[in-house]
Amino acid sequence: MKFRVDQAVVLGLVLVLVAAVALLVSWSGSEDNIVRELDQEPQVRVYMHETGEIKEMPLEEYVAGVVAGEMFPDWPVEAYAAQAIFVRSFTMDFMAAGGVKDKYGADVSTNIEETQAFNAEAVTDEIRKAVEMTRGQVMVFDNRYVRAWFHAYSGGITAQAKEGLGYQEEEPPFTKSVKLPDNEYAPEDVRAWEASYDAQELQKMLADAGIEVGEISNVTILERGPTERITKIQIEGSEKTATVSGPEFRLAVDSTRMKSTLVDTFQFSNGQLRITGTGYGHGVGLSQWDAFKMAKEGKSPEEIVKAFFAEGVEIKKIYD
Repeated sequence: MKFRVDQAVVLGLVLVLVAAVALLVSWSGSEDNIVRELDQEPQVRVYMHETGEIKEMPLEEYVAGVVAGEMFPDWPVEAYAAQAIFVRSFTMDFMAAGGVKDKYGADVSTNIEETQAFNAEAVTDEIRKAVEMTRGQVMVFDNRYVRAWFHAYSGGITAQAKEGLGYQEEEPPFTKSVKLPDNEYAPEDVRAWEASYDAQELQKMLADAGIEVGEISNVTILERGPTERITKIQIEGSEKTATVSGPEFRLAVDSTRMKSTLVDTFQFSNGQLRITGTGYGHGVGLSQWDAFKMAKEGKSPEEIVKAFFAEGVEIKKIYD
């Protein structure tokens, strides 16, 4: 299967921004996100970032638009359906935390820096079918909405939130690391990638992200996590030495180039940093290309979702 370059770039940007939202809105065991059965489908007030207007729509209509914004055309319906459960779970949890009411007077925003990607024009019959298959279904742990993290490709193993996202709070009880078989469907440029930066370019990119060290003389890995993802990096410069998390470094140096922190080669020499690795995205939760493979192998949406999370995660239908 061919993977179009423009789609890869767009997805990379979406996943970066979803990760940023995930860090801002932590999962909580508080009373705010308790799951309750509803008499009817919720209405969602959507702030349309492009026009500034607020549109009210049924939740399922919003879910379909997000699935279309987050995934590619012509995927198996079961993969779309698994993503729909994630979208619905994320949305209900986000709304329970207040959404973007303080900012816009709305529940969600179409700005991917704030909520999720949304593309109503890209909704297909297959996406509508997938959303209807899972109507009202959300991910639940301890009767609370699960933080629905996802990424493009695991590289063969997923991570927990502290390792993959640099998550600052206590590890949520529903995350787990999953080893996955080789995936023949994943595009070559996410199965094995390479990125190079000269010292001057690297200095500027880091400074733009607020990491100012002066002229860079060395960059080294200080720590790796349980799945061998980079968790801590040291940057030596003419002005100072800085230590940053692996996920923070990846975002600073363009996560469409350094596609993951699951890295094989990380070498700074002769004024250039060369990195090789596998995977695309932060590695936490559902891996979209592995979900694609599972769907091709006949797995149900519920089986796909549960494969990436800890025991105790349930799929619950909260309205008809």
